[in-house]
Amino acid sequence: MFDKLRNAFSNAAKSLGEKELNEKDIENILFELEISLMESDVASEVVDSIKSDLKERLIGSKIAKNDIEKFVKDSLISSISSLFDVAGKIDLFEKINEKKKAGQPFLILFVGINGTGKTTSLAKIAYLLQQAKYSVVVAAADTFRAGAIEQLREHTNRLNLKLVAQNYNSDPAAVARDAVLYAKSHKTDCVLIDTAGRMQTSKNLMEQIAKITKVVNPDFKIFVGDSLAGNDTVNQAREFYEHVKFDGSILTKSDADARGGAALSIVKITSTPILYIGVGQEYPDLKPFDKETFLESVFGSISDIDVKTIKTPEPKPEPKPEPKPEPKPEPKPEPKPEPKPEP
Repeated sequence: MFDKLRNAFSNAAKSLGEKELNEKDIENILFELEISLMESDVASEVVDSIKSDLKERLIGSKIAKNDIEKFVKDSLISSISSLFDVAGKIDLFEKINEKKKAGQPFLILFVGINGTGKTTSLAKIAYLLQQAKYSVVVAAADTFRAGAIEQLREHTNRLNLKLVAQNYNSDPAAVARDAVLYAKSHKTDCVLIDTAGRMQTSKNLMEQIAKITKVVNPDFKIFVGDSLAGNDTVNQAREFYEHVKFDGSILTKSDADARGGAALSIVKITSTPILYIGVGQEYPDLKPFDKETFLESVFGSISDIDVKTIKTPEPKPEPKPEPKPEPKPEPKPEPKPEPKPEP
């Protein structure tokens, strides 16, 4: 993405010497920026937010002509970095340990539509937890899609995990409850709950997920989205977050996504972090999301930039008004002599 931005900034910089950047100068830069961000699947409200923040950083800044491109790039990186900082980071293992100390299983609910890699992502998380020496049970609460239970059973057989399942068209909340009861009776550390993945606009799907949430009260909810689906993934995240209030996301197929707009948009719209990215089909192909790695994939090397220390330039101090001369005191009128009494 930065190739387009760099060309746009260079063209804009040709007409700018060392001067204070005014609103018209900034609008020229922001127009090219907006096109590049939209082409990278960044949601329109996120584009507006970045433009507004960047405009605030740039207007009134006095920058040498040769430094304009670098300053705009650094400011843009700082602006995007701050979006991820607002969403924060979550240590999943720390949360699991808290429940384990209390003698309770940690319940994770997975949501998303069909075809995004939700079930495979659940299996990858199960593998990750196994590697960290946690015990895991899986709930096949997608009782709607044909083949969903068999797909999950194939993963649990490979990973040697307990699968709790019922017949198709069974109550998904009942399946989730059975898995939780199994975990409590067997002192299992984690319960991973798969759910049906119809379109995010399906009222029935959202009601099912709401019922599961009410029955088992999951500790953590993860949205799974396809990086390559661009704005469709953003719209799915928006809809699921409105109904489910998930805690974080996994973006699949990130190894094939050169744009990165979905990650940026989901973080901004939901104020929740990207937890992991899928980079392949094997169980170990799930990597923790890293902000610096993301920024470098978009902008190239940022090793010479400390995104934590980029600040908006201080505005030029306004000249102090010269002190007004104090008004001279008016002369007091001399007292008139009192008339002498007549003899």
